[in-house]
Parts: sequence; C-alpha cells; structure tokens
Amino acid sequence: MPKNTSVAAHLRRLLELLAAGAPAEDFGAVATEARRVGAGADDLAEIEQATQAALRVHSALRQHQRREAELTALFDTAGDLAALRDLDAVLRSIVRRARMLLGTDTAYLTLPDEEAGDTFMRVTDGSVSVLFQNLRLQLGEGLGGLVAQTARPYATPDYRTDERFHHTHSIDAGVLDEGLVAILGVPLLLGSGSGGKVIGALFAADRTPRTFSPDEVALLCSLANHAAIAIDTAKAMTDARVALAELAEANAVIRERSAAMQRAEESHDRLSDLVLRGGDVADVAAAVADLLQGDVTVFDAGGWPLTETARGADRAGGGGGAVGGGSAHDATGVDGSGGPAPAGAAAAVVRAAEDSRATAHAVLHDGRWVCAALAGQEMLGSLVLSGRPDLDGPDRRLFERSSVVTSLLLLLRRSVAETENRVRGDLITDLLTAPDRDPAGLVARGRNLGIDLNRPHLVLVASTDADVRERLAGAAVQYLFGTGSVSAEHAGTVMLVPAGGTAPGGAARAAAEQLTHLVGAPVTVAGAGPAAGPRALADAHAEAARCLQALHVLGRRGAGGSAGELGFLGVLLGKDHDVEGFVAATLGPLLEYDERRGTQLVRTLAAYFGCGGSLTRAKEELHVHINTVVQRLDRIQAILGPGWNSPEHALELQLALRLRLLSLS
Repeated sequence: MPKNTSVAAHLRRLLELLAAGAPAEDFGAVATEARRVGAGADDLAEIEQATQAALRVHSALRQHQRREAELTALFDTAGDLAALRDLDAVLRSIVRRARMLLGTDTAYLTLPDEEAGDTFMRVTDGSVSVLFQNLRLQLGEGLGGLVAQTARPYATPDYRTDERFHHTHSIDAGVLDEGLVAILGVPLLLGSGSGGKVIGALFAADRTPRTFSPDEVALLCSLANHAAIAIDTAKAMTDARVALAELAEANAVIRERSAAMQRAEESHDRLSDLVLRGGDVADVAAAVADLLQGDVTVFDAGGWPLTETARGADRAGGGGGAVGGGSAHDATGVDGSGGPAPAGAAAAVVRAAEDSRATAHAVLHDGRWVCAALAGQEMLGSLVLSGRPDLDGPDRRLFERSSVVTSLLLLLRRSVAETENRVRGDLITDLLTAPDRDPAGLVARGRNLGIDLNRPHLVLVASTDADVRERLAGAAVQYLFGTGSVSAEHAGTVMLVPAGGTAPGGAARAAAEQLTHLVGAPVTVAGAGPAAGPRALADAHAEAARCLQALHVLGRRGAGGSAGELGFLGVLLGKDHDVEGFVAATLGPLLEYDERRGTQLVRTLAAYFGCGGSLTRAKEELHVHINTVVQRLDRIQAILGPGWNSPEHALELQLALRLRLLSLS
C-alpha cells in the first residue's frame, strides 16, 4: 500500500470514530493498528498527532453535549415557572397582584444597579408621583435600604414618624410627594438561610396609617419569592441564550474544521491519484478549478500560459473542468496569424508570482489569486485562480498545496523535455548537414521522436548577442515547452520547428518577442516555409538563415520576419526567386490603374527614373508638356503613397521596372 494511501486510511478511521461518537479508548487502537501493519516512523508520528487532535475534538464535543443537556433541562424548568414570557410583564403582574391581594394604594419593586451601586424603582403600580417613581436608594437608606441590607421584611404603620429607618431628604421628599404612610417591604431572595442573596425588594404601601399582619407579610414574601424566581429565570435564560450562541458557534467551527479536513483529504487523494496516473499540469489545473470552483491557468516563469484556462464545474455550466489540447502558443497568439502575445499581461503575472515567492503564500492581485510554483528558489511558473476573490483559509491552503504538485510536474516535464530535445537536436543537426544522405532514415527517426518530417513545418532561426547566446537554447526549450515542437543549436544560432502554423513572418515576430523576454536581451528571428521533407526543410533553414543575416544588415535587431516581407531582398534571398511576384507586389497598383484608365503611369515612372529625376528631360522623352509629367507623378504618389520616391522605395521601384522590362523582351 502506498505511503500516502496508508496514512489517509488511518486518518479516515479517526474521522469515522469521531462521527460515530466512539469512546476515547477506541482512538488509541488506530495507532496500534498502524504499527501492526508496519507503518513507517514518519507515518506513525503523523497518525499519533492526528489521534491527539481527534481526542481533543472528541473531548470538546462531549463537553458541548453535556452543557447542551444542562441547558435543555434549564429551559424546561424555566417553562414550568409561571410560563415566563417577558420579564417586565411578569414583574408588573406580580406587583399588580401584590397591590390587589394586600389591598394597598400602591405597590412597587426595586432592583439593584450594580454599576451605580444603589437601587432603583423597576416597576410601580398605583403610583402618581414622578419624583417617587425616579427615587434611587443607597444601601441602608430608608425602609428599602434596610430590607436590602438585612435581607429581612420590615413594616411600618407610619413611615414619616418611624425612627428605625435612616431618613434622607430625597427619600422623605419622594414618600411625601406620593403621600405614603404605611409601608411593607420584603426582600427578593435567591437561596435560603445565611447563603441567600438579596436581588431586590417588593413593597406594598398605603396613604393612610395601617398595621400589616403576619399573613400579609407572608403573602408578600411569597410573591417576592416568585419575583426572585422570575428574575433569576430570566437571567438564566439570558445566560442560556448566550451559552447556546457560543455552543452554536463552537459547533459551526467544528463542522467547518471537519469539512475542511474532509476536503483536504479529498483533494490530496485526487491530486495524488492524478500524478500517479501520469497526469500533466493541465490536469492539475482542471482538478484545482473543480475543487475550488474557479478558473485556473498555469503560467511559465516568463508569465506565458502553459495551459488553457480550466473552469470549475459550476462555473462552466456543468461542463466540467477538462482542459483542451491547446498549448502556450495557442493561448498567446503564436498561431497561423502570428498575433503577438500579451507582454503586459505576462509581466503582471510575473510580478504577482514574485510577490508570492517573497511571502511563501498565494497573493491576491487584481482580483486573482497567484501562487508561485518553485523548485527551491527557482521560479518554475505560477498558478492563477480567478473567480474566487473570497478564498478562505482552507481553500487557500489547498490552492497553495496544488502549486507544489504543479512544481513537481513542471520539473519532470522540463527534465523529459531537455532529454528529448537533445535527441531531437541530433536529428536536426543531421537534417541540416546531410539531408540527402538517408532521407527515409531521417523521417523514421523523426517519427520515433514524435516529429513527422513529411508534414509541412515552419522553420525559424534565432540569434542574439554573443554574451547571452548560451541563454538562447534554454529559452527556446522553454518557449516550445509542452507544444510537441523541437529546437536545436546550429552554427551559432538556434533552429526552431514549431508545430503548426502557415505564416512564417508572424510566427517569427511572435517568437522574437517572447524569446527576447525570456533571454533578457534582443533576439532576432527569421522564418521560412512551410516545408515538408528533409531536403525542403534544409532549404527552408538556409532561406531563414539568409533572411536572418539580412535582418541584421538592415538594422532590425530584435525583430522577426521572413524573406517574403523584405521586398527585393526577399527575391534575392528566397529559394524560388519569385520575380513575377515581386514585380506584381511593387508595380501592381500602377499596372492596374493604367489598364483600367488607359493611362501611362508606369511608362512615365520609367522615364522619370531613366532621366535621373529630371522633369524637363522626362517630358521630352515622353513628348508631353511638363505639366502633364507633374500631374502623372502626383497621381503616382496618390496611388503608391508619399514615400514612393524615398531611396529605399525608389530602388525597389527601379528594380521592378527593370525586371518587368526583361520579362517583356
């Protein structure tokens, strides 16, 4: 059994024990079983650590279950206590009932204010004085203060003349304003005996002298006990709600951690299985996109995409996260049209990947998560995840772990590519030096290496400055990485045979741009083809090499092009010397105008150049007025453009006129 699978099985067993609510002693059996089946020391250490974590989770769950049972019993008891709904409503009911049962003019209830250190009127019934309703009593002051201090009931037939109480101006003023005379006060006690705690006081009062009987005192004490129970129950319910909220929060955390563990296990198994089955970086991108429900692209170290964008299943409309067979070139415009790659976007990816390498974590850049794929400190590439700006902790760690898998695959791919490229390089060297020695053998060797030499191929030849030339071969390998193409060094240059494409000029320009970025210095690239077969490919290489030399002579260092784009130089450098094509491309607009209008612009242009640009001599040779010559030259400029008489363009026009004259003779 593979190591990772063995560890995963034991970890799953721990999760199953947690889910089943197994006793704590069952968890230790997991490590025992791992030792029995011969798990390694590292695996045992990991399993034991996981066992300790599982026991902690198990203990926390037990504690929460016990507390939940206690809270349930507490809520049942609270429900039995006078069907408590709203505390204020219950207290108002108790005070009203005290007034009615004792037949007093007023009744009221005071509660302590722990912050202020005194007591205040919580509920009154029958009171008419605002001053009395807002009274606050210090401990020991008045009848209420004495009740709270001694935890005993007190009654007075005439409060104003009773010297047992500590009279204060504010209390006496409030009692006088309410008109109270006889007052009975009893404590709200929690507990019994000396351990009881006073949490307030309940009062009944008359506006005339009255002596309260022991039964009335007992009745008010009974109501006070109900009030104490109601207050205590309300407080317990408040505490219970807080505890329940804490319990729900703890349970949510446990569920989240459990889901994260399960998801991490699933992702680990999926990525491991993918690698063991020989998956590629595109498969990793698809798997990560599916797991994280986002869009994932793998880029190389230069910021150019190695895969098409893989989309998560729900983001692709249920179409899954499969990645097509596209290459980095498909994604960056290196195709038949020769469109340029997005250099600005590549630079942005590189900057974000550098930030990720510096922090050793994924970073959020312009709404996309970027994680560097590293081998030590070497940047192999990066993963970019879009569509998930809210990536949380577990998912972010999953994304970061997937970059490690990507690094391993990129290293493996690079090693295989370098080995294959050396073998393919030998084939290219034989193809260029002796294409006719054994054409069939060359074709057979190419097929063994996955290259069909009988299929049409473009041929690119690249060169750079001597001091960075050693970087060019590696940059070419990186540029063609994963495309099924081939490159090889030859005669101080690098030959590239990209897969597909029909426009050598466009392919050369795209290659020049990306190779310049990878090398860090200008790289000039010339293209030729398409060509099929050993001899044709060797001839295409020779044409591209001549075109490369011409690009250097013309001062187009760091550019790309083909012989067909170099005007008359292309005629000289090209393999087939397409004279008719050159003449048609150069003089075609004038020839078409003459044929359509019956004019003599081509003859006028030949006379003008033949007379060294003299208008007077040209009009004599043409037997027309000088104004006619000027008008015809203006028409030529309107057709060919204002630069038609520049030295470079004039040379091409004169060469085309001479070649046309030769073809007509």
